[in-house]
Amino acid sequence: MKELIDKAGVLVEALPYIRRFYDQTIVIKYGGSAMAEPHLRASFAIDVVMLKYIGLRPVIVHGGGPQIGATLTRLGIESNFIDGLRVTDDATMDVVEMVLGGKVNREIVDLVGRAGGRAIGLTGGDGGMIQVTRRLVADRDLGRVGQVVAVDPAAIVAVTNAGFIPVIAPIGIDADGVTHNVNADEAAGAVARALSARKLILLTDVEGVKDAKGQIIPQLSAEEARKHITEGTISDGMIPKVSCCIEALESGVTSTTIVDGRVLHALLLEIFTDGGVGTLLTR
Repeated sequence: MKELIDKAGVLVEALPYIRRFYDQTIVIKYGGSAMAEPHLRASFAIDVVMLKYIGLRPVIVHGGGPQIGATLTRLGIESNFIDGLRVTDDATMDVVEMVLGGKVNREIVDLVGRAGGRAIGLTGGDGGMIQVTRRLVADRDLGRVGQVVAVDPAAIVAVTNAGFIPVIAPIGIDADGVTHNVNADEAAGAVARALSARKLILLTDVEGVKDAKGQIIPQLSAEEARKHITEGTISDGMIPKVSCCIEALESGVTSTTIVDGRVLHALLLEIFTDGGVGTLLTR
């Protein structure tokens, strides 16, 4: 009986959060270990499907850097990076589109389907969704790497309103109709802003944002996060993730969270429990 009562307690704890997020858009950047380990993939899919059935409107934006790198290696194409961004010539872009818009996107759609949900795969080029300009880093040309300038959410809204979960590959399109490779965190943040999402969640391979002593920071304001970046407490690969969250907050997204995707059912724990997981960033 105690076990049953404990289960009821979990549901009771979740109730105010279900009420708060009902019919709200939640944008989830999916990547890292959560995408690579079979048990984490299954956990992620179950979480997303449960969000949908409870009444939320989940939108997935996925990465796929390791899969792109592995395919390039098999094809004998060298991978080069500048400031963490993949230099993308025409041959590399062909692989990016094949892997992100094809293989990875299809696998996630199938994963959601096996968990009992219905998903539709999209790329940022569909319907002119993710609009970009060519990105330069310190005046160095990265090739077909895009910087997001606008998102037209019409296709995403149509898919969601039809009862499906959108699964979006981070491929953008410029004013001339040329496709570009887009950082998945940046794409997720831009999609969240365009949808006026209630929440943006970035699944990562770390526990969250850490302070100077290496302790997890449970909650940060945008101002505090900027201060940590300036002081060097937030550094390296965490900077673009936190910056993405700050930009989303300043554009109307209510809250953003950097979550450890290596934790089973991380999405449910973050949204429906009092403590949450990872680091919550707020305005």
